[in-house]
Amino acid sequence: MLLPDPFSSKSRPAVLGIRAAISAAHPLATAAAQAIIEQGGNAADATVAAQAVIGVLIPEAGGVGGDGFFLVRTAPGQVTAINAAGAAPSSGVPDAIRDDGTSVNVPGLVAGWAELARRFGRLPLAQSLAPAIRIARDGMRVRPRLVRTVGQQRDRLVRGGAEASVFLDAKAHDLVCQPALAATLAGIARDGADWFYGGPVGAAVAHAVAARGGLMTPADMARHETTVTAPISVAWAGRTVHVQPPMSQGILLAMALNGFEKLGTVPPDRVEHAAVELTEGSFAYRDRCAEGAALLAVDLPVDLDRASGRGGPRGYLHTAGVAVADADGMVISSLFSVFDNFGSAIYVPEGGFVLNNRAGSFTAAPNEVAPGKLPVHTLAPMLMEHDGEAVAISTPGADGQVQTLLQILAATVLQGIDLPSAIDRQRWRSENGKLLVEAGHPAFDTLKALGHAVVEMPYGDIRGGGVVCAGLKGTMPYAVSDFRRENWSGAV
Repeated sequence: MLLPDPFSSKSRPAVLGIRAAISAAHPLATAAAQAIIEQGGNAADATVAAQAVIGVLIPEAGGVGGDGFFLVRTAPGQVTAINAAGAAPSSGVPDAIRDDGTSVNVPGLVAGWAELARRFGRLPLAQSLAPAIRIARDGMRVRPRLVRTVGQQRDRLVRGGAEASVFLDAKAHDLVCQPALAATLAGIARDGADWFYGGPVGAAVAHAVAARGGLMTPADMARHETTVTAPISVAWAGRTVHVQPPMSQGILLAMALNGFEKLGTVPPDRVEHAAVELTEGSFAYRDRCAEGAALLAVDLPVDLDRASGRGGPRGYLHTAGVAVADADGMVISSLFSVFDNFGSAIYVPEGGFVLNNRAGSFTAAPNEVAPGKLPVHTLAPMLMEHDGEAVAISTPGADGQVQTLLQILAATVLQGIDLPSAIDRQRWRSENGKLLVEAGHPAFDTLKALGHAVVEMPYGDIRGGGVVCAGLKGTMPYAVSDFRRENWSGAV
């Protein structure tokens, strides 16, 4: 990746580290990760610390009631995928997935933290969770965005039992403490993930879901397991790109990159068009993501001179990312989420958190809901390796994730744009039959002329995602963060 001189940079520059570099969805999460590195931790420990802090500060996006995905690179070519997603309840199938307890799957994130720390971390899990416990216990400043989101979701939150939530009537910049969440995190720190799943918190989760029409039982919580496996890896433009295997829809990014490879040299004024066409083509296979690498054999036809009019996927926006690289060679790309804003909005008062609505990801066969089944999952972090360098990139945006990642890769590799500028520049998002294009995009007129249903959106619109990025050039860690949302970079 091309990293320009950061001095007086108009775009957010690459932050260069000695021991580690971090990009995360909130400045305090980045600060927590830096502190963990200073205490002797590595990229795995820092990732847990940053995610846990984000779960305290940005509960509408992610937390212990949701899921997480991690790609962990420990040395050149050695990448492990951790799928910390939870399944649907095993006792039966609801007649429909509604905005109630039927939308909740087992939350997998806590088990993912424990697995990441056990396999790859240096520090005890308790040490990595300490910053989040402190902030939850002693207080956080309420973000204006959180106040707006609570206002938009108030009816759902009240219906989900969140009358006791400290956020329901909080004002921007209030100092708010979350004692129940602090106690939950402290219990995980003290007794591990088994305490969360098999103890009183797990029982409270099942009770909250059942009380609102769901089928979850304490046994569903207790039997949860994290999947650890190899990533799907694809050769592209002389590089190797690693994506999450099923049930993540990361395979759709691999399909699009494979499509670029088959196209050969794409004229510069057709790169954005080709990327739109390839992502729209890949999303036709979303419900078949369980087939994994077999989908790489699918041909995605592209007419470089005309839009197909296939249209894009659905519109969802909510997730948070953390990317960390350390000088010992570990690079981690991660995302975690409760899916929609506040997930199901079902609140667990004993634990101080809301639960996901990830069952809303079930669609039609072969992605139909079934007992104990995982749906196709929007979370799709990626890692790329080339000539000794490794870079982790992830973004929120649900079905927009694959689209944003493809744009960053095409800009840096095919168009020769430096990494900070590629993250800073205008984006597009194919959604619900329209191509949303940020104002000022250099390909705006070309995309329109080729027949895309172009609709202008403001530059910096959150529908463009919010990229976190960290990597290694040799032994030098670096990080770059999107100005969109509240992302922040730091280094040690």
